[in-house]
Amino acid sequence: MRLHRNLVFTVVDSIKLIFNEGEYADKVVEKALKRDKRWGARDRKFVAETIYEMVRWKRLYNEIAGTKSHYTHENIWKNFAVLAILKGYKLPDWNQLQGVPERRIKGKFDELQKIRVFKESIPDWMDELAVKELGEEHWTKEIHALNQQAEVILRTNTLKTNKLSLQKKLADEGIETVFVDGYENALKLVERANVFVTQSFKDGLFEVQDASSQLVAEYLEVKPGMRVIDTCAGAGGKTLHLASLMENKGQIIACDIYESKLKKLKIRTRRNNVHNVTTKVIDSPKVMKKMKNTADRVLIDAPCSGIGVLKRNPDSKWKLQPEFVENIIKTQAEILENYSQLVKKGGKLVYATCSVLPSENENQVQKFIANHPEFELEKENKVSAYKSGFDGFYMALLKRNS
Repeated sequence: MRLHRNLVFTVVDSIKLIFNEGEYADKVVEKALKRDKRWGARDRKFVAETIYEMVRWKRLYNEIAGTKSHYTHENIWKNFAVLAILKGYKLPDWNQLQGVPERRIKGKFDELQKIRVFKESIPDWMDELAVKELGEEHWTKEIHALNQQAEVILRTNTLKTNKLSLQKKLADEGIETVFVDGYENALKLVERANVFVTQSFKDGLFEVQDASSQLVAEYLEVKPGMRVIDTCAGAGGKTLHLASLMENKGQIIACDIYESKLKKLKIRTRRNNVHNVTTKVIDSPKVMKKMKNTADRVLIDAPCSGIGVLKRNPDSKWKLQPEFVENIIKTQAEILENYSQLVKKGGKLVYATCSVLPSENENQVQKFIANHPEFELEKENKVSAYKSGFDGFYMALLKRNS
C-alpha cells in the first residue's frame, strides 16, 4: 500500500495527543476522522486502525525502535517506521523516514516474539498479576486474543424491529452483516463501517454493543412488568437492552453517580423508543435508602479494571496502574454490599464486570455470599476472550432467599 502524507501526519499528531497529552484513544480517533471531509472509507480506515495499532503495540514498537517511552516528534516517526516495515508498506522518500534500518527492525521483531511482555506489548505488572490469577497458559491465550482488533457487533432493538429486518435494511444502506451463533439479537459487520451515520441508527433500530456485553441483561432473567434497578447504568447500553427484554413494560430505574452519563441515556431512550426508564443520580445515601428492598431485579455492572475489553480500549494497558486495580477491588466489594440491599426477598441480582481477573469476579462473589447467607449463587458465566472471540466478561446471578 502507498502511504499518503496527510494520513500519516494525522496519525503522528494523534499519537502525540494520546501519549503526551493523556487524551483517550477513542476520542482522539473521533477527532482525527473529522480532519478532512474529502477522505473516503479506505482513508478513514487507515487513520483509525493505524492509531490503534500504534497504541496497542506501544511497548513492542518502543523496544524495536529503541525509543523507550519518550514521545518526541522524532521518536513517534521511528515507531511509525517500525509499524510500516512490519505491515509491509513501501516507505516513501520523506525526510522523516530516511535511513530506516529495515533488516534490524525485522530481526528485532523476531527476537522479541519469545518474550510475552514484548510480544503482546503489555506492562510487567499486568503480566505478573494476570499470571498469578489465571496461570501462564490461560493468560498467554487470553492476552493474545485481547490484542486482536475488536469486531463491530450490533444489538437489534427488538422494540422497533427484528434481526432479519435490520439486516436487510443495513444491506440496503451498503452495510453487510452476518448472524452471530448463540447471540439472539446480534449482528456482526463483515467490514468495519461508520454505522452511526446510517438511517437505521438514527431510527433507533440498533445499538453498537459487543456480543459478550449483550449476555449481561439476558442473565438477569427480567420479565415484563418487573421493577428493575440498574445501579451503575452509565450511558445505559444495558439499560436499553433490559427495556427491550421487558417489552417496555414495568419500571427500570437507571442510577449513576454521574449525571452527565444519565443525560446521554435519556437521549438514547428517545431514539430507542424506550418508555419505562427513569433516571436517578446517586448523590446521597438517601437515594439508596428509599429503594431498599424494592427491586425484583438489580443489575450491578461494576466498575472494574477493564482488562477484558483491551481489544477496544488498547490505551487502557498504559493508563491502568496496579494501585487502581487494588482500589477498585475494594470499591466493588462496597458496591456489592450496598446495592444488594435493593433486592427484595425472592428477587435476584446480577454482578458483572468486563474483567477477566478472578479477584474482581468470582472471588468477590464468594466473599459476599460467605457474609450474606440470605443470598445464593444460581449460576455464573466467565466469558473468555480467547474462547469466545469477543470481550472478556464475568457475570453471576444471585438470588435473595425469602
